[in-house]
Amino acid sequence: MSWMKPIAALVAIAAASISLSACLGGSDEPETPAEPQEIAGDADPQDVEVIEGWSDALRGGDVDAAAEYFAVPSVAVNGLGLRIGSRDDARAFNQSLPCGARLIKAEGEGELTTATFRLTERPGPGECGDGVGRTAKTAFRIRDGEIVEWRRVGKADPAAPGQIT
Repeated sequence: MSWMKPIAALVAIAAASISLSACLGGSDEPETPAEPQEIAGDADPQDVEVIEGWSDALRGGDVDAAAEYFAVPSVAVNGLGLRIGSRDDARAFNQSLPCGARLIKAEGEGELTTATFRLTERPGPGECGDGVGRTAKTAFRIRDGEIVEWRRVGKADPAAPGQIT
């Protein structure tokens, strides 16, 4: 029965390493999606879903997915106006935004939804820098589940980068 001691030791080591890897975040199991975040404000839930989907895609660095939220044609105004006449235009506009953004509030007023975002870094070109953690507002017009108008609103924070979401 002396062979049982090494087997018991191996089982204990295996159990400890599994427990340790779980504590450190190592796992072969897919990550469980986070619960939907409660967004403050009175905006139409379908509009909020579009805006949040767009901002999540952009924050994750998926410019192609972010571009898919824009109708063709549509309009984006971030200082200068841009007519989005193709998917490539939508992709270029989203690529130009150096910050990612997490939706924290959405308020409806007529056909517009004004979204307040907390700025983040995001993968891709550009750097949010000092803008990280600051807030920014964008007015959206959503039609048939797509962004037909994206308009930066409010005063720009002087410490934040010029072209922010």
